[in-house]
Amino acid sequence: MTKKNLKLHAIVAPAQTVVVSAYDEDKKADACTLSFYTMSSHKPPCVTIAINATAKRKTLKSILNSGAFVVGYPGTDQVKEADYLGVESGYNVDKLEKIGFTTSDGQCVNAPIINELRLSLECEVIHQVTIGSHTQITGEIKNIQADESILNDKDNILLNQLKPIIYDEESFSYYDIGDRVADAFKTGAALKRFFIKDDMK
Repeated sequence: MTKKNLKLHAIVAPAQTVVVSAYDEDKKADACTLSFYTMSSHKPPCVTIAINATAKRKTLKSILNSGAFVVGYPGTDQVKEADYLGVESGYNVDKLEKIGFTTSDGQCVNAPIINELRLSLECEVIHQVTIGSHTQITGEIKNIQADESILNDKDNILLNQLKPIIYDEESFSYYDIGDRVADAFKTGAALKRFFIKDDMK
């Protein structure tokens, strides 16, 4: 296997595409699309996002001023709207109004929920730090709002119903999630048991 050193760049492929919304100082809802997003804690449940601090980002300013944000999950049927929210600036136009998205007040934090997105996480800012070009913001999840259409009878979120958008930084392309390939934690556990038995021989 021949390997090659590559030019240094941000490797974020693949990454889930999310829409982050917040209120500005006039209580006006704004939103931007991100792929720098990850779950960062189980207890308490937290997410971390990163927004380019070297550019003029209205949503970043709004989050830092309000101390809260909502992470919304667009589906592949909303890819055009999601991409628009990432390429247009809230300083220029009311982006949400342009694409026909509406908002409601968060139930637990001072941030807007985008009604058209099927899954939303209401988050309270608990930590922020600027590293290089981006400001990383960690939010503790205070409420999860999910459309019943993406839930099973145990209230588990069904990925095939949510239809998340996967972004590939390498090709600047969007993808769907593809096929299920294995059971998490069970596939590796079976291999672990095999090695244990093999070592006991």
